[in-house]
Amino acid sequence: MKKRNILLLLMLVITGMSVWGAAVHLSVHNPRGRRAIGVGDLFYISYEVQNTDAAPEKPASVPGAKVMYFDRTGQSSSFTSVNGKTTQSFSYTYTLTLRAEKEGNFTFGPVAVGGTKSNTVNYSIGAAAAAQQPGAPSGNARTPADRHDSSTGPKFIGKGDGNLFLKAEVSSSSAYEQQALVYTVKLYTTYDAIKFIGATSAPKFEGFVVEESKDISTSLNYETYGGKTYATAIIARYIIFPQMKGELKVLGNTYTVSVDEREYYHDPFWGNMSVAKPLQLNVTPNDLKINVKPLPTPQPANFSGGVGQFKIESSLPAQTFLSNQAASIVYTVSGTGNLKYVKLPDLNALYPSQLEVYSPTPEVNANVGKSNVSGTARFDYSFMPLEAGTFRIPDVELVYFNPASGRYETSTARGYEISVGKGTGSAKSQTRGMMSFNPKLLPVEQGQLSQEHVPYVRTLLYWLLYIVPVLILLGAVIYYRAYIKANADLLAVKSRKANKMARMRLRKAATCMKRNEADRFYDEMLAALWGYLGDKLKMPTSELTRENVSGKLEEAAIPADVVSRMIALLDECEFAKYAPAAQKGNMQPVYDEGVEVINSLEESFKQKKTPANEK
Repeated sequence: MKKRNILLLLMLVITGMSVWGAAVHLSVHNPRGRRAIGVGDLFYISYEVQNTDAAPEKPASVPGAKVMYFDRTGQSSSFTSVNGKTTQSFSYTYTLTLRAEKEGNFTFGPVAVGGTKSNTVNYSIGAAAAAQQPGAPSGNARTPADRHDSSTGPKFIGKGDGNLFLKAEVSSSSAYEQQALVYTVKLYTTYDAIKFIGATSAPKFEGFVVEESKDISTSLNYETYGGKTYATAIIARYIIFPQMKGELKVLGNTYTVSVDEREYYHDPFWGNMSVAKPLQLNVTPNDLKINVKPLPTPQPANFSGGVGQFKIESSLPAQTFLSNQAASIVYTVSGTGNLKYVKLPDLNALYPSQLEVYSPTPEVNANVGKSNVSGTARFDYSFMPLEAGTFRIPDVELVYFNPASGRYETSTARGYEISVGKGTGSAKSQTRGMMSFNPKLLPVEQGQLSQEHVPYVRTLLYWLLYIVPVLILLGAVIYYRAYIKANADLLAVKSRKANKMARMRLRKAATCMKRNEADRFYDEMLAALWGYLGDKLKMPTSELTRENVSGKLEEAAIPADVVSRMIALLDECEFAKYAPAAQKGNMQPVYDEGVEVINSLEESFKQKKTPANEK
């Protein structure tokens, strides 16, 4: 019995002596693979504690980073028996989760655990890491192309970082007055999913006339910027026309973007893993400066004001006319540029004096495209031949400035030879129809003259013939002045007609829904909702934000539940607009909710006006 106890004691001693010595090892893990750690990125330092039950303490600080979490993430043990000799080892893994905050090269360690010191680890953050291995900087770090000119580099506001930013570009940084320029806002992102994009304000174009283009990205593309691959999309495009010479500015607006951020962690069994975490970013594109040059001088006397590339054509259906009868000639200007501001010469000064010309209101059909404004402007002139004969309608020249060549150029519409015959209302026929005086007196019959005769001027009927027209005229003037006053305030007119305009836009949305055109449906729904709010609240488009609209509706004493339903519907439509096709959802409930919300708002506005009218 004693021998057995002694043998057992010896085995325990041998086993205890064969246990491996305690050790602590530190290692750095970057969940983004070989790409350098950037400011704002998560990375990890692992503690591998071997053969000791002592636990490391959570460090109070780590150079260049913020401590997020510290916990034991794994353990392991092993037993080995060789030729009767048994050895045992065990280890614990602790993971320190960090967020990089400062650029530079840093060292962490050594740390002491149970009297045993660990090794030290080195890591680089931001620009110092980008100089050693490829990859774009994260966070507020900018690429060399950005740093050389702060006016063209992206800005980051709020939680915006190098994983998502906006970049504004203009087709040319130098242009002539009235020259069409393209201003675009492009989104760059490395996030897995974008759930919502909404502008909280409009860009500020100082000294420009602006045409908004609907030609924006409907899907993501991939582009390398600063050595890093981003998913990109054009989220805004404008055609802008500078109106004055000098240095003009375009100030970027703020966008709210909702994304899914990946949080990485290390699992001892599965390895590096990640989980999606919702994140809202407020970002703005860079501001731009444009140098605007004046048009070359001297300008031609018949300069039309057009800047771009244009062509003019004429159309005269017939060449035979009658005097004193109206006819028509059409001039059509087509091309690209500031089409809405093109003017034709004074045709009364060009046409023969025997032709009287009446100036029309041009009909402009302009299309705001991807790179310019193009279309046609139709000038339908009426003219009247005053005499019979053969006359020449001269060629009409359109003088415009072409920015591509830097010169004034001319396009010519051909003229016509016309033949004018005598009309029924000619001058000579009118002279033949003049009244003549017959001096012969008519005989007077007996009894036709009487001393009791009352002159017609003294009768009531005579004076009513004057009084009634005057009263009608005064009534018409009063009505016309009231009509002018009621319609002088365009915002008030739009406010009264807001519900009618919203119904028209909702009908377009219903048509798109029947055709199963989801993208156009949500565009029309947003146009109906924002258009109704802008017209009803008398707010310009640049001020239409959720905060402003909510404040205006609360001031108008609209019930809070109606306001919240309207804002929720706007968010739902804007989310569905940018969502993938599979997530567009059922359009019918959205349409029904839009109709009910507008009806509720309209009813609330009417109830607000009723007490005032009763008083």
